[in-house]
This record gives sequence, structure tokens and C-alpha cells, in this order.
Amino acid sequence: MAVALTTPSWDRDALARSPWFASVRRFIERLPADRFPDAADLSALAREGGVRSGGGAPLAFAPPAEPGAAARHYEERIFRTGEVATRPGSRHDLFNALAWLAFPRTKRVLNQLHHEELVRRGDGPVRGTARDVATLFDEGGLVVACAVPELGHLLNEFRWKRLFWERRAEAAQSMRFLVFGHAILEHALAPFKGVTAKALVLDVPGESLDDAALVGSLDARAAEHFARAEALASTESLQPLPVLGIPGWTPENEDPAFYDDTAVFRPDSARRTGKGARSGAP
Repeated sequence: MAVALTTPSWDRDALARSPWFASVRRFIERLPADRFPDAADLSALAREGGVRSGGGAPLAFAPPAEPGAAARHYEERIFRTGEVATRPGSRHDLFNALAWLAFPRTKRVLNQLHHEELVRRGDGPVRGTARDVATLFDEGGLVVACAVPELGHLLNEFRWKRLFWERRAEAAQSMRFLVFGHAILEHALAPFKGVTAKALVLDVPGESLDDAALVGSLDARAAEHFARAEALASTESLQPLPVLGIPGWTPENEDPAFYDDTAVFRPDSARRTGKGARSGAP
């Protein structure tokens, strides 16, 4: 479902209706309806939720540093002071703030990881694989809750048409797709077929899929995942997922031929041999 925003680029109810924003919906619904949210609105929700940075500082959304002020790395500022640089009127920064509110444990782990790597390596041109993995998920992550392991295997094996068309009803019933990455949320405003997320697939009991606490449960598990060194060893550890293939996310995928575009819905063989290009990845 594409989201058309009204002037001044804010339509709270349209966002709340979109499946792209399901993970952050409960926070969107608490933001002002008549104006674009500001840092104070977001900081109030962070205080209420007790959100903290990787360094344990209470989180707040603050203006970027003034030109000429002492430079401090974006992630270091968050880690040490809890201040997340948030530009007024920026949808990208707004969606990042919503991710902090919805997934506070995972965002805290990723912030701590950035801090540790910056201490170890410095802020030089060589970022290291761990920070690359963290950034890929931070910008383009999506958590998949899957109550039928076989469906998760189809996703991991790049069997897109089998999963999203031939087993469409079962996928809709037994899987939930919750966006983590703020760049993916930004793509929801003008979606195109090649938008591709980096998915973390987690098996869950079927009865938990309709639980209001599902996002919180997945946040805890994602945080545990990224706290393990093996999760950060390769950028290939996260599953590419063309998000417009998800049933209900665009009317276009109601036609089975939609999934025949192998430039987007690439088979696993293309990925392993490096053939083909995946467009739209943040």
C-alpha cells in the first residue's frame, strides 16, 4: 500500500493504515495529527518508555550540532549523551526515532556495537564488517516472525513465488513482516519494485502472532541476536527480501506474474554466483 502524504508531508492516519508501518503504528497513533512531529513529541515518548542509549543514557531527540561546534560522531553522541540528532521536518530522522521507540533493545545493542568498534578502530575509512552489518540492518532491516518453519525455509531459499503466491494464504496467516530500518519506512512513501530489505527470520509460536506484545518480543530476540559475534561476521548473514512481494503490500502482487521478474525476485543461484543486480536496497 503506497502512502500519499499531504502538505506538510505528514498524514498520520495514512501511515497508521499502511502495512509498512505496522511495527511503529502504536507510536504513530500517539503523535499529533495536525502537524509534523517534532523532537519534543518524540522525546516525550522515549522518556515514557524509559528508552536508553547503548551507554545507558536516557534517550532524547535533539537538533544536530551547530556548525563549528566540537565534532562528535553521530553514534558516539547517542552512546554518551543519549542525544539522537534529529533534523526538524526530516522524515528519515522521524522514522529513525520511531524505530528507537518500537525496538529500543535492538537499537541500544547496535549503538553499543558502533561505540565499541569506534573505540577499537576509530572513525576511519575502514569501518569493519561488524559496523557494516549493524548499519545494513539499522537502515534496511526487517524482522520476520514465522510460525511455520517450512515457510521460513522457502524465504531463506529465495523461493519467492512458491512462498508468496502458491502458499500465499498460509504465509499471510503464519508470518508477520515488521520493518525495523528507517530507510525502508522512507521508501514506503514512494515505493518501487526493487526495494529490498535485510531480513532477520525468527521462528515463533503461532498463537503469538496476534499478541499485542509481538514487537516487544521480537525486539528482545533481535537484540540477543546482534549481541552475538557470529551475527556480525558477514553482511551475507541477513536475508535479502524484496518487500513488495509481501502479500498485501502492493496491489500489483495480486498477479502471479509479478513474481516472475527475476531481476527483483532473484533465485538463490543468482545470489551465490553473483549474477544479476538487486535494485532498491537502502
